[in-house]
Amino acid sequence: MSVILQQFTKFSEKIDSYGVEIQGIHRYLPDERSKKSLFRELFTVTGLWISGCGGLTSMSSYFLGPLIFGLGYRDSFIYGILGTLIGCLVAAYCSTMGPRSGLRQMCSARYLFGRFGVRFVSLVNVVGVLGWSVTNCVLGGEILKSMSGGGVPLEVGIVIISVVSLIVALFGIHYVLKFETFIGIPVIIVVLLMYPMNHSAINNESYRELQSYGDYMTVVGDRISFFTLAYSVTATWGGLTSDYYVLLPETFPQMTTFIYTFFAIAIPTTFGAVIGILIGNAAVGNELWYDTYESESLGGLLNLVFGQWNGFGKFLLIILWLSLITNNVNNSYSSAIDIQLIDKWFYKHLPRWFIVFIVFAITLICSMVGKDKFSTILSNFLPMLGYWISIYTVMLFEENVIFRSTSLIKLYTIPSHCTTTCKPYYNFNLWDQEKLQTTGYAATLAFLFGVAGAILGMNQVYYRGKLASLIGDYGADLGTFLCFAFPGLTYPLFRYIELKKLGK
Repeated sequence: MSVILQQFTKFSEKIDSYGVEIQGIHRYLPDERSKKSLFRELFTVTGLWISGCGGLTSMSSYFLGPLIFGLGYRDSFIYGILGTLIGCLVAAYCSTMGPRSGLRQMCSARYLFGRFGVRFVSLVNVVGVLGWSVTNCVLGGEILKSMSGGGVPLEVGIVIISVVSLIVALFGIHYVLKFETFIGIPVIIVVLLMYPMNHSAINNESYRELQSYGDYMTVVGDRISFFTLAYSVTATWGGLTSDYYVLLPETFPQMTTFIYTFFAIAIPTTFGAVIGILIGNAAVGNELWYDTYESESLGGLLNLVFGQWNGFGKFLLIILWLSLITNNVNNSYSSAIDIQLIDKWFYKHLPRWFIVFIVFAITLICSMVGKDKFSTILSNFLPMLGYWISIYTVMLFEENVIFRSTSLIKLYTIPSHCTTTCKPYYNFNLWDQEKLQTTGYAATLAFLFGVAGAILGMNQVYYRGKLASLIGDYGADLGTFLCFAFPGLTYPLFRYIELKKLGK
């Protein structure tokens, strides 16, 4: 076995000589950061957010407001955009850990969950980003099938988008950022062109006067459920935002990171969200569009929408199709990093590029299994991701504000060794030293309280919580709100006891 591992290591080093990133989870020290100008570095990261957030991946969720939740024009806009912007706040706050630490998002989560607990949350994050990849593969396959008139089977389309995503993700962060920037500009141009393309349909007064379906409490429940879906679209970026900021200078201001990330995610996502809501509402009142959606899912509807501009429209749809690949690339790259955190053996013996292959295989298999259930996966799986990131974010916020920015820092055994001179105080040199890190007991207990809140409040096809059932005929997804509340109330108490008794 050892001989095989040695040969594998030599092979990885050979691959590394061709520019493939094999390091995986390590801390980027100040002298390892990018030597580019700050403007150029931010420009490439901006391209990543535009291509990842402004394309079909995010847009696809907003069609569901009118088509799945039965919400009218006004309700779809209000609750969809509000949920989106609040989710951006979550992702933006998580991103502040990146430049100052030089660590990937889940690596810095060790300061909450400890060496053992972070394994579980890393696995949860992996499942989350792979869920996004599955929806991207299925939608991409649907589009290719519809554009080819059935000539490209759905399974073949799924394989195509999976393989292309694999190739780009293999080469590491520098190549990922370049690819995302290259694709980002044409993607956002296509999104903007969708407005004049569908001008007559989305400005039809009969469509815009459509009301939400159901009695008052049922509509309230649907509003809440769509809000949490839209929130999850942007909030789930919080599980990986730091991954793409490790090349920025460690002196890059936290407030600047927060504001930059908020707008970098919010602006392209909102462009896609608005046109998605408009077309979704138009499809409810347009028999041809609605029948196409029912028979060919979202891929068929998009092909019909772009078909209005004939061949040029098909060309634009292919460009937008590429945004599914850019999002998958992000997911594959970050999930490979997170898998290395699950066990030390993975980190020592499995290079990042090899784990990307494993991620590719899992995504491909899951996409094939769920290829006929796109809307079900999207409307039920994404809110589940919102539960996890809400729990993590509220605990990260309380750890930073209550315990690492006040006199309570005196409870730590090593306050004088902090590597940062600004609040919140952290010693990032200890990120991989288990004996000097927190045990994670407090975070784990609070996380379990958050899971309890999710169970009480979730409103999914497979399970409806007791509290969710109290609102309307179809329930309301209250899980996200309870995932903020339950850990938010319990973590400070558990953490104070942990520090008092164990000192770390």
